Amino acid sequence: MAETLLPGDTALVTGGAHGIGRAIAAALAAEGARVVLADIQAEQGEAAAADLRTAGRDARFLAADLAAPGGAEALFAAARAALGRISLLVHCASPRRQEGETALAVSAEAWRRMVAVNLEAGFTLGQLAGRHMRDTAAARPRGRILYVTSLHADSPRNLPHYSASKAGLTMVMKELARALGPHGIRVNAIAPGAIAGGGFQANPELAAKIALGRLGRPEDVARAALALLSDRFSAYVTGTTLVVDGGIALHNWIAPAP
Repeated sequence: MAETLLPGDTALVTGGAHGIGRAIAAALAAEGARVVLADIQAEQGEAAAADLRTAGRDARFLAADLAAPGGAEALFAAARAALGRISLLVHCASPRRQEGETALAVSAEAWRRMVAVNLEAGFTLGQLAGRHMRDTAAARPRGRILYVTSLHADSPRNLPHYSASKAGLTMVMKELARALGPHGIRVNAIAPGAIAGGGFQANPELAAKIALGRLGRPEDVARAALALLSDRFSAYVTGTTLVVDGGIALHNWIAPAP
């Protein structure tokens, strides 16, 4: 049997019921990690964990509402109870969004929920995980944290609540990377492009604006996430964002596609 990349690791993956989060959870489990998938969508989350168990993986599901007061704290406590030590945190959870919600159109409630899940819960989970990983740094494997951000973190695209929360999350990643680096704990982010499924409902015509000529798949992001989380490939990488977008950011949004 080939050696796995994550033997002995234990992972908490938020947004694990579908899309990118589910694909990342599956990739981690396939490489030897014990995985807890967390999501507000309980039926889908239970099914995702069951599929992994059917494939011989060690996986379970925890229902969580990260927009609720104390939701992030409760999830982390439950995940610790289920796993004991947590060596991997992947924060992928994000509310569904309606493309084209401009700064003048987005509602106060949509703003509150987006910021609560993406940014506030991301910081709380990262802080809790960081303290836990610091206090168990003598154990192996060392802790690693990965945030799923977005191209929206760098440019406005008519999703102000989503863009602002992802931009803030990018800075949370950098601050945690500085604080945890002396303890040997790596913190990074991954920024997907147009990935079909999950919270993004892609127009197939968008593929014409992507350098590689197709929409992305959750598995494309999961493989890159696995590389960032693996010390075999990224032991000297922290505080950075890896863009996985097929080259869509190369597109000139003013000029027509070539």
